[in-house]
Amino acid sequence: MKKILLVEDQVIVRQGIKMMIEQEKSLQVVAEAGDGMEAISKMELHAIDCVVMDIRMPVMNGIEAARIMKQRWPHVKILMLTTFNDDEYALQSLKDGVNGFLLKTAEREELIKAILSCIDGGMPLNQEVTAKVMPRLLLQKKKEAADIPLTPRELAIARCVGNEMTNKEIADELHLSIGTVKNHITAILQKLELRDRTQLAIFAVKNDLSE
Repeated sequence: MKKILLVEDQVIVRQGIKMMIEQEKSLQVVAEAGDGMEAISKMELHAIDCVVMDIRMPVMNGIEAARIMKQRWPHVKILMLTTFNDDEYALQSLKDGVNGFLLKTAEREELIKAILSCIDGGMPLNQEVTAKVMPRLLLQKKKEAADIPLTPRELAIARCVGNEMTNKEIADELHLSIGTVKNHITAILQKLELRDRTQLAIFAVKNDLSE
């Protein structure tokens, strides 16, 4: 069972989200918090697989909390959840290493799918957010293919990451083991001097590696 930390300042909303999450038998909300600072305290007490976190909160907002979490617990996945369709929030969150961004208007099935995708190494993004953020990423300077120091196999894996595929989906697509895919991704991150999978996905999109 995967352990979830749910961070939302409105208690009624938090209870509703918790109820939706726990309808999925493989997920359990083991801790809750009402702001970013409290969330960090809860991270110190629990082994968390995925943080589902609002952005606009008192004391410490979700962006600040996510930045600290990624520095202290880089392996933990973070799905940002908000009612505000603001591409600035999404762009900053992605730069800080957040693993996904979903609007609270999403249906329960979409929420569960996004959480499971984050845990499995994917990068779920709400379609409205993607439509706003990706064009801005594409406007940034691209590297020429010859300047990208990756082998053909590594380029293929980077392309898959840019297409929001999980490790299992990449393994199935390229006929590799999941362990081999993970090893390749680690090597790719080192070669490109990137922090995590989210940055690799952004790199792939920005440099036209995704299809």
